[in-house]
Amino acid sequence: MARIKQLSKNLINQIAAGEVIERPASVVKELVENSIDAGATKVSIDITNDCRDIRIADNGSGIHPDDILLAFSKHATSKIQEDEDLYNIHTFGFRGEALASIISISKLTCITRTPEFETGTKVKCENSEVTQVETGCAVGTIMEVKDLFYNLPVRLKFLKSSSTEFSYIQEVVQSISLSHPEVSLELKKYGKTVLKTTGQNNLIQTIKEVYSSDVTNNLKEVLKTDELSELKISGFVSTPDYTRSSKKSYYTYINSRAVKCPVFQKAIDTVYRTLTANNKYPFVVLNLEIPPLEVDVNVHPTKKEVRYKNPNQIFNFIFSAVQGGLSNYKEGGNVKVFSQPQPVQAVSQSSSPIVQFPKSKGEIYVDKDSDTMFVPQHVMDNMEAKFSPKTDYSSNIQQHQMFEVNSPIEENGDKIIGQYKDTYILIETQEGLEIVDQHIAEERYNYEKLQNDKEIVSQMLFVSDVIEISASESELLKENLPKFEKYGYGIEFVSDSEIIFRKIPQMLSKVNPKDIIAEILQNIDGNIDSMEENILKTTACKASVKANTPLTIWQMQEIIKKWRTTKMPYTCPHGRPICHTIPHKELAGFFQRAK
Repeated sequence: MARIKQLSKNLINQIAAGEVIERPASVVKELVENSIDAGATKVSIDITNDCRDIRIADNGSGIHPDDILLAFSKHATSKIQEDEDLYNIHTFGFRGEALASIISISKLTCITRTPEFETGTKVKCENSEVTQVETGCAVGTIMEVKDLFYNLPVRLKFLKSSSTEFSYIQEVVQSISLSHPEVSLELKKYGKTVLKTTGQNNLIQTIKEVYSSDVTNNLKEVLKTDELSELKISGFVSTPDYTRSSKKSYYTYINSRAVKCPVFQKAIDTVYRTLTANNKYPFVVLNLEIPPLEVDVNVHPTKKEVRYKNPNQIFNFIFSAVQGGLSNYKEGGNVKVFSQPQPVQAVSQSSSPIVQFPKSKGEIYVDKDSDTMFVPQHVMDNMEAKFSPKTDYSSNIQQHQMFEVNSPIEENGDKIIGQYKDTYILIETQEGLEIVDQHIAEERYNYEKLQNDKEIVSQMLFVSDVIEISASESELLKENLPKFEKYGYGIEFVSDSEIIFRKIPQMLSKVNPKDIIAEILQNIDGNIDSMEENILKTTACKASVKANTPLTIWQMQEIIKKWRTTKMPYTCPHGRPICHTIPHKELAGFFQRAK
């Protein structure tokens, strides 16, 4: 064993740099965050030399000339003053490691000036040695990093291609832009602007500048405040029918600091679990404001990890906020609900009772000498018996067509046009032509109804087929019989490998129980915790009208009316989109019309 000796200052800094500076993107992150901490409203980033040369200029407060040499020393910072400040962080940086680490692995020049001085300071750093001279410059700071990792050939060797490294830089700038919409950020590659935000302090505008209007058109606002706990969350999440194939579009922040927080991600994933398909994820930009004393950001050198004093409270707060943002009942949201049928008044004008309808509700039998229309009571009774909401969708459609002169119209002017391929309901709306999958729309309603119903109405079965199951399925069912009972199923074991149904939910009265249990067990995938969710999904699916089923206008109206009242009207519980709208402008453009 060799003798112990003190490492050199430069080597110590290089070791520390390995924790703080992983790649060129890390340099950009640290320097841009320093600019924002200095109060900058404009930051320009220019990348050259295969991402090894980085120039960052800002209009912030600058560095005092008496502090400039100290700024590049290890553990020197203006962000905290006392020991207690470490638990009350309000800035990005606070450890005083970044600049000392950067100058140990690059050649850095800093030009800076504060408002109270007419001239600025120019500092050159190489091999952790710093020299200082006076110079003329504008208020603010310019950091020029040259030959990054020039003295660490091993680190240089493990850098990826310049295009890949630049993509990492772009991701960092995008993330900072979304957390600080009040700051104008410009990213250049060899002098050509790749990304630019205007700093209007408008998050939706910044998202549009970073991504596109296609993204912003599919976002829902999230805003919730808990004054007692001093918690606030704000931002946007995408509708469940607008998803990505990875979580790279999860922009989550704690007090405007980008974090990868398992609690944050789990809350979002839990909301979208029954709204999106497997391996599909939403676009998320959310900032949680929390008292600094309630969260520890001093967990990891990159400051991407945090710990909460009360993680359960944070989880529930984020979960309810995101769910509320997506909910159709969100205050101020644009919710479409079909008007409820008007009350029917009986009028005794003859020995045969009749029912009077307002004329605007659609003619059936019209009295030409009056402003009313009349339907014999026995006809109404027949209609009510045959075409109530519990109507069998496979009933004779033609019997009802004689009563369908006009389509039902919503209060806001939406109108059901009809069916396409006996699967899709076509609706004329103010925005355009809305196409709704009838099965998925009703499935969403049934799913939420089952979730909310305290008691599921069941139907007894006097005759039931014996269903054979495997040993593993038998154990799974025995452990979860109370869950089946909760949702209206009565299962009895005839033997260890055979079961029968004694009762099923009333909405499944026409479904073969064998199909129900087979689908539930097929979708478990070894995850016992998902049993209850799969019971719900399967019940809702089996109880819904199928594709290729002809419907009357009134049956279509009933499906759409119920679907419009759901909290999450975007996708079915399996994640499939429910509707698609073709805007009027798109249709008019195809037919070369002015409007």
